[in-house]
Amino acid sequence: MQNKTTVTDFILLGFSSDPTLHLCLFGLFSVLYSATLIGNTLVFVLICLDYHLHSPMYFFLCHLSIVDISYASSIVPHMLRNLLGQGKTVSFAGCGTQIHLYLILALTECVLLAIMSYDRYVAICHPLHYALIMNWRVCFTLAAVSWASGFTFGTLQASLALQLPFCRPYEIDHFFCEILAVLKLACADTTVSKVLIFAVCVCFLLFPLVFILISYLCILASVMSIRSGPRWHKTFSTCGSHLMVVSLFYGNAIFVYMGPGSYNSSGREKVLSLFYSLISPSLNPLIYSLRNKQVKEALLKLQRRKRIF
Repeated sequence: MQNKTTVTDFILLGFSSDPTLHLCLFGLFSVLYSATLIGNTLVFVLICLDYHLHSPMYFFLCHLSIVDISYASSIVPHMLRNLLGQGKTVSFAGCGTQIHLYLILALTECVLLAIMSYDRYVAICHPLHYALIMNWRVCFTLAAVSWASGFTFGTLQASLALQLPFCRPYEIDHFFCEILAVLKLACADTTVSKVLIFAVCVCFLLFPLVFILISYLCILASVMSIRSGPRWHKTFSTCGSHLMVVSLFYGNAIFVYMGPGSYNSSGREKVLSLFYSLISPSLNPLIYSLRNKQVKEALLKLQRRKRIF
């Protein structure tokens, strides 16, 4: 309980103190962040403007784009300022807001990815009943559940963590206010917070991951029963790319929050956190949307409209 005072600011230690490395990382992260903003905004605009994309699959992709833009924007801008040596200090309120936002958005994305895999399962394995099963009422309900569950459990985790007393020095060994890094500064017992984090990880990481894998296994089994080489190739290509994104997002998150020594290895946390906070949001538009034939056609239509005007 030594050096316990009322905290007003935290210091984000970020990455290495090497200025050259900082400039390299700044350039790399700026490119990835720009790709995240441009790609997800483009997907969102195309889905809104083209009525051919007003279907359940693109409805959920629209929500995923909103989550990815918000998620990256809650973390990356301050990280870029930190790399330039201009924003290492963050207020207690600002840190709490960042924890709150990234937890809500990350948990929402966990549920959304599982819902999207279910949508693809119904579309491929039960095409005749797809319109009945995935009607708009069901879609709106599933989207609301993903946001509501993310908000509820994200708020609960953030509230418990921020109510703890903290000890000097208020140095967070991370590039943003990540909840495990903040808990390391607590002067009180953090068992309740850690148990809640583990329980939430089981519900939002393990269960959805298992559900996604089962959905894609059913899809592959259904496609393999059809003697169509082109359809096999298309499905394997699509499923493979989707599973790559899922592996990056869920795999790294599970390793950070549920892996051995997850509360002690700050260096590993920083590297793995980059995958689900920056790399995955930048890849999602390309993997889920921009490779799709319908999205490409919508993009061509948008370009033709610009030329006319």
